[in-house]
Amino acid sequence: MGMPSTTHAHPVDAQRLAQEVKDEARAAGFDLCGITTSTPFQEEGQALADWVSRGFHGEMGYMARNSVRSPLPESVVPGARALVVVGLYYGSDRAEADGPTGSVRSESAPTPDTSIEEPPADDPSTLRGRISRYAWGEDYHKVMEPRLERLASFLLSRGATVARYYVDTGPVIDRAAARRAGLGWYGKNTLIITRRGHGSWVFLGEILTDLALPPDAPDEGDCGRCRLCLDACPTGAIVSPYMVDARRCISYLTIEHRGPIPRELRPAIGDHIFGCDICQVVCPHNAKTVAQMHPEFAPRPGTGSRPLLLPLLNITEEEFQRQFHGSPVKRTRRGGLRRNVAVALGNLGDPVAVPELLRALADDGDPLVRGHAAWALGRIGTDEAREGLRQRLQCERDAGVQEEITLSLAGTGGRCA
Repeated sequence: MGMPSTTHAHPVDAQRLAQEVKDEARAAGFDLCGITTSTPFQEEGQALADWVSRGFHGEMGYMARNSVRSPLPESVVPGARALVVVGLYYGSDRAEADGPTGSVRSESAPTPDTSIEEPPADDPSTLRGRISRYAWGEDYHKVMEPRLERLASFLLSRGATVARYYVDTGPVIDRAAARRAGLGWYGKNTLIITRRGHGSWVFLGEILTDLALPPDAPDEGDCGRCRLCLDACPTGAIVSPYMVDARRCISYLTIEHRGPIPRELRPAIGDHIFGCDICQVVCPHNAKTVAQMHPEFAPRPGTGSRPLLLPLLNITEEEFQRQFHGSPVKRTRRGGLRRNVAVALGNLGDPVAVPELLRALADDGDPLVRGHAAWALGRIGTDEAREGLRQRLQCERDAGVQEEITLSLAGTGGRCA
């Protein structure tokens, strides 16, 4: 996104101007702001090319398409001389619960609060899923863009002729820009970890401008010998320090991936239905972050961080659009969300879900949902579930769903112990 040019302001001292930009960023509502040059991100560009060449980007074709351009800010915005990089905290004064997923946890890792919106122990019908913290509230793009627009207007008023801003929507390596602008360093989970009390719970954005601004010093922090995030990842997506195979990442599988979730990874997804925070929750740098949540990112009524699963499994398109209007959850689309909910219900293994799963199995309009419902019914494995699978097999025409039903009936679909 960009802003129109305006008349030039009188030149001012560069250092003073840089401070004015940072002051304006905070006045606009950002928690962090740093400045870096538009010189190429050579090291990160090579790492991105290697990552793509190994296929770790999965179905995210835009990552491959932009891999040559992304390390070169001046190819994105000709004439760009500086990047103003901002961060907005989306953490909470309450830790998200990750215990029920069965994730690995070290004794030295921070223990999350498991009291958040947990269902009563004596009411098994209140089966709940888990939404990543960044999607508890409003869509961060819509929160950040007006603030970036204000900051871009400020740059234009100070003499810039271009001030184009992005919130992870453009061909820019956000984390590379954030590190070089001094906002934080790379964690072994590949996220930026800030020094200023925000941990890795930070949305990033940047403005590319032709205004000459003095750069901040890059952040040179590191994680030392800590490997808690690698050990805690239930799918082994962090294949080595600073390297994530997106094809195994729960966030990718439940959001970006459009097809069937690989069977061998479904049990490790637990009750996650949109994204995953495990590698952040176990990070010691996130144990003590600022205890003030921006109200836009507070849990939305009716869904929040731990929504009821059964109403979501067979949600209509109209209900989906209404319930998740303005929410990042819309990114996964209705079919993807229902697929994820079916997997979560299969992992929870509660027979109370069988009637709704049988309804999903009978949905002739979506074989993706039918296939995952069949898997979930096989995991639960009650007589009612198996009889429903047998009946559906007699009329099922989709080969993929037929295979899911057959495997579930044979007990090889990953049945719960």
